[in-house]
Amino acid sequence: MGPSERREGGAVMEKERRLELATRGPFQLDATVRLLQRRPTNLVDLFENDRHVRLFETASGPVLAITENAGTVDEPKLVATLRGPAVPVAVARQLESTLRRMLGLEVDPAVLSTLGSIDQRLAPTVRALRGLRPPRFPDLFEAFANVIPFQQVSLDAGVAAVRRLVERFCSPRDLDGRRFYPFPRAERVASARVETVRATGLSGAKAQALHGIARRIADGELREEEMDRLPTPEAMRRLVELPGIGPWSAGLLLLRGFGRLDSFPTRDVGVARGLASVLGLAPGTPFDQASFAARFGDAKGLLYFLSLGSQLLGRGLIRPAEEGSRRQRRT
Repeated sequence: MGPSERREGGAVMEKERRLELATRGPFQLDATVRLLQRRPTNLVDLFENDRHVRLFETASGPVLAITENAGTVDEPKLVATLRGPAVPVAVARQLESTLRRMLGLEVDPAVLSTLGSIDQRLAPTVRALRGLRPPRFPDLFEAFANVIPFQQVSLDAGVAAVRRLVERFCSPRDLDGRRFYPFPRAERVASARVETVRATGLSGAKAQALHGIARRIADGELREEEMDRLPTPEAMRRLVELPGIGPWSAGLLLLRGFGRLDSFPTRDVGVARGLASVLGLAPGTPFDQASFAARFGDAKGLLYFLSLGSQLLGRGLIRPAEEGSRRQRRT
């Protein structure tokens, strides 16, 4: 063992491990993480110096995962560094699986290019974002907690609500000389009073819905594995049966929580606005997003990410893929 290792129960416990996250090119880490976090004010998923930084609570304690692309967009070389008081092999393997899920590393990057083939108006944005992957939240409760607060409010208002939820219910950790915030667990929210959840700024209905979902997950009544086995229409039906979950929420949960690219959250004003801009439609032009999305079949969920990605490109939060293909990660 090296000086950074110790033994516990016969297993080697390392304070730092490096993982290689193999994936096909093209891959844009900045685009994928920005879509995951939605806004830079996200307390949990950070993107700093071209690195995705996130703290996870594990069975062996807090582990900080720092993921970077040491290659290019076309020839990615993703490396994750795991740091914590102890990082046993089992924990490292679990975090590798979690990071692969969150960053969409198993999704075929060629699927995105089909959008530009179906409608040429999308082609310039598809080229600029050709390395994005559809991100997923790492577990079921985090997915619900990143959907319910966004119901019928702006994206910025939803992000602010989730930030307050994290501040109230997580246990922040000080590592490497700074504070990091893991996402709260369902059990923590389930054990609180509804009034405490509402104090984060959620409406009474949203607080009741999120608290109820947390209890169902904590009690094992609502399990991701069971939903995973269902076809998308049946999964949609099951989700809308839950209190506080309508068609828009169910569609977004299927897309961002379960990775169902055949799901598209209809009646989303922000998505409609973003797509109209990408398509070059004049303000006030009638736009039926459901009919438009239906043209893209099982890949229609990517339209949601393309819409959000185009807005983040406009804000300068994502670099066009052509930049990343010409040079390596900035230091």
